[in-house]
Amino acid sequence: MVDAVQTAGFDAMSSGGATLLGSAARYPLIPVDRDAEELVVRSVFAGEVARERAVRLVEVGSHWRPAVIVRDEMDFGSAVAAERLGLPHAAVIVLAAGGLVRPDVVGEPLDALRVEHGLSPDPTLAMLHRHLAIAPFPASFRDPAAALPSTAHYIRPAVLESVARTDRDGSARRPRDRPTVYVSLGTVFPQESGDLFARVLGGLSRLEVDVIVTVGPELDPAELGPQPPHVHVARFLPLGDVLPQCDAVITHAGSGTVIGALAYGLPMVLLPMGADQPFNADRCVTLGVGIALDAFTATSDDVREAVVEVLTVPAYRNAAQQLQDEIHDLPDAASAVQRLSQLASVR
Repeated sequence: MVDAVQTAGFDAMSSGGATLLGSAARYPLIPVDRDAEELVVRSVFAGEVARERAVRLVEVGSHWRPAVIVRDEMDFGSAVAAERLGLPHAAVIVLAAGGLVRPDVVGEPLDALRVEHGLSPDPTLAMLHRHLAIAPFPASFRDPAAALPSTAHYIRPAVLESVARTDRDGSARRPRDRPTVYVSLGTVFPQESGDLFARVLGGLSRLEVDVIVTVGPELDPAELGPQPPHVHVARFLPLGDVLPQCDAVITHAGSGTVIGALAYGLPMVLLPMGADQPFNADRCVTLGVGIALDAFTATSDDVREAVVEVLTVPAYRNAAQQLQDEIHDLPDAASAVQRLSQLASVR
């Protein structure tokens, strides 16, 4: 992320603890294993990465005194470093439904790390949201079993920051003769998606729909092979440009794509592959905004039938539009900046 931050015009320094796959990495799709995902959170994010980042940020913070630390909620090391340095810190919540950051998953490694830095144990994980949690999604999407504390401040997701409120009747959308379906497996998971794109496109090929596909920064669109004229494939397209033109979304159930789809009132077909995606898919099914399929076993026919259902059964779009209303009523990012300024002034 250092290059991205510097390109945006800011100074940046590395916090250590890389977590991404190599650009050439390709892996076969495997069945969802929630226990394995929890082990990754425990041993990698709350373990080795947190330890590396805590040491690095204590070093940085000791000579460059920030007024406040803003961190991804999975960047546990930054929270430990902030506590050791006596600095206020804010978490940006990236797991929309929640479910993975629990005491039984991360409590033990984080307590061990706290002890290494001279801090007392924290069995309830109070540290993580002690000052402020910025949640860019509607409160009703969050699983009640993973409710955020009173320090949570909900804001509109970034996909809406540069666009006007979407017309409920669709009049802001371009005229078209048939539905448009957007397909995305996020930016990292395409590298471990096996033949999932092929199965999804095989199902869509039998429907009278236009298709927009993004494959992520590391895949060449040519890897999907030749496509008919009504299928457009790209590495990346801004969600704010794509979603207003769509009628449904097929997604891996990553938080960003799910909340983006809901911000535009779009029903979904969900193919969770790992990380927090199964929790998001479960929540979407509970809220009635989409259909979840098994990414490992779903056939092209399964995908086709699910897309037909979310496009033709009004209940899915109606439920998605209820979330859309809630999202559009949220304060924008400026309200979060104000709260961060308040934290900085009372440190």
